[in-house]
Amino acid sequence: MANQKDDDQKKNGLTRRELFRSLGGGALVGGLVPAGALFRTLAPPPAGVQVLGPGKVTITLRVNGTDKKLEVEPRTTLLTALREDLDLTGSKLVCDRGSCGACTVHLDGQPVCACMLLAVDAQGRAITTIEGLARGEELAPIQQAFVDYDALQCGFCTPGMIMSCAALLLHNASPTLDDVKHAVAGNLCRCGTYPKVFEATLAAAKKGGHARG
Repeated sequence: MANQKDDDQKKNGLTRRELFRSLGGGALVGGLVPAGALFRTLAPPPAGVQVLGPGKVTITLRVNGTDKKLEVEPRTTLLTALREDLDLTGSKLVCDRGSCGACTVHLDGQPVCACMLLAVDAQGRAITTIEGLARGEELAPIQQAFVDYDALQCGFCTPGMIMSCAALLLHNASPTLDDVKHAVAGNLCRCGTYPKVFEATLAAAKKGGHARG
């Protein structure tokens, strides 16, 4: 009786019995269960909540000061949208789980991992990528300092590292060495160029290394 009661107890409008019955039916046609068949029995979303997908939706992203309209699936990350839809490939896809910092961009002036943010959630925010730091052919001070102080080797971590340092200089014009270390704590460099990164950032600060957020 207890098991019968548990099976018949509904959660979010779908009983365990209905779920297993749907799965069992799906197994007869190749093991796939149409999503619509399951979600039709779920409770409707709360009032005021917009449901996106499963198809593509049109969104507008403000990237490097310009509005960009694109169509993406709701599951698309900001990193994927930047690289594949807008051809801004400076931000690198490395770990794809927010642990290496190679995909760092600025969101309203704050450094974020673009692989951990959905593109639809970045709407209405100011997005700056590594491509947006330079002024035409003139590199931002932090970018030039990375060149001058040889603060890069293989280059995979470099865009994200620069964006983290640029965000620091945007909010702190006179950082200490500890400030710089803290700013890049989430950026992994497998080549070990951290000392040069520290030198470059401190040098850029002395030259007024502010960058657009």
